[in-house]
Amino acid sequence: MIVLIDVGNTNIHVSKVVDGFLLPQLRIHTDVTLTSSLIYQQIKDYLGPNDVTGIAIASVVPRLVQPLKELSKTFFNLTPLVLKPGIKTGLIIKTDYPQEVGADLICAAVGIQSDDDHLIIDLGTAIKYIYVSKNQMKGVIITPGVDISMRALVGSTALLPDINIEIPKKVLGTNTIECMQSGVTYGVAAQIDGLIRDIEHEVGKKLNIVLTGGISSLISKIVKTPHIIEKELVLKGLYHIYQKNEVHHASNKDL
Repeated sequence: MIVLIDVGNTNIHVSKVVDGFLLPQLRIHTDVTLTSSLIYQQIKDYLGPNDVTGIAIASVVPRLVQPLKELSKTFFNLTPLVLKPGIKTGLIIKTDYPQEVGADLICAAVGIQSDDDHLIIDLGTAIKYIYVSKNQMKGVIITPGVDISMRALVGSTALLPDINIEIPKKVLGTNTIECMQSGVTYGVAAQIDGLIRDIEHEVGKKLNIVLTGGISSLISKIVKTPHIIEKELVLKGLYHIYQKNEVHHASNKDL
């Protein structure tokens, strides 16, 4: 069994690959004070009795990399594959500073596994628009995510309440909660449709649109541009990267 760990700013996504199949993920709230023991206590029941033969980690939270490496060594006697510069990905990053590209963006791009032109829209803590063509990452847009927008709205105003993120029945709200819900759902959907149009105009071609990330299933309902949903795209990409590096990763070295 291969364990995949994707550390995001809001959640840690843990998945396992058994007999080549990626199984549904476990989510843990991201907390930089987590120790290896605390993480293990939260994932041990999910992992079950299967022997762990490999661990791969992609993290945008540097402070959690060391506890995860300690987790791998202490509880599984394994040296994990940590996605960082120098790891083989099969992806050519055509940006000004490739070393600055986040692990989550790289995994999402690798997860496509296609030579066709794709625009990946990752609806996480931040919304990332990732243009991938022939295994090359050619450009990215980053905007505030739905949760960030909602927290900013509530935190910066005295009278607006904290609310659940749901799609209201109408775009124009007639009460405070529906007005806010409309802003962060229909607003994001309109942003997606508009940026897809602008990106396609800039690159001069139609793109295959892929939505992924925490609320992709929700926002998908009101995005007008044809698209597909790949909920586990980042974890799929991390698994492909693990496979590319498995030969070099086989021995258990000290952390």
